[in-house]
Amino acid sequence: MNDRLPSRLELLRFLQRVQLQQLDQTRRWIEQEEARQTAQPQHEVPPPPEWKLERERLGGRDAAPVYVHLGDCGMGKGAGLTREQALHALAQGVGACPYCRPDTALGIID
Repeated sequence: MNDRLPSRLELLRFLQRVQLQQLDQTRRWIEQEEARQTAQPQHEVPPPPEWKLERERLGGRDAAPVYVHLGDCGMGKGAGLTREQALHALAQGVGACPYCRPDTALGIID
C-alpha cells in the first residue's frame, strides 16, 4: 500500500489534464453548435412598420381604434399602417400615443 500523498505539483498537473479535457469538450460543443446553426436557414426579422394602430383590447378584430403609434413604440401593439393610413386615422379622431407622439413625427403638431 502506498501511503504517499501526491505532491502539489502532481495535483496541479492532474488539474491541468482535467481542464484540457474540459476545454476540448467545450470546443467540440462549439463546433457542433456552429454546424447546427449553419445548417439551419436563417430567418431575418422584418423591420417594424413605420406606424401602428392600437385597438381596444377586449373588442377583437372589430374593436375601436385607440391610438396611433410609431412603429417601434413599445407602449402599444397593433397592426402596421402606412403613413397615409396613420394620417387618416389621426384625422378621424384616433388618439396619438402620448409617449411616442406620432402626430409630431407626422408633422401634425410641433
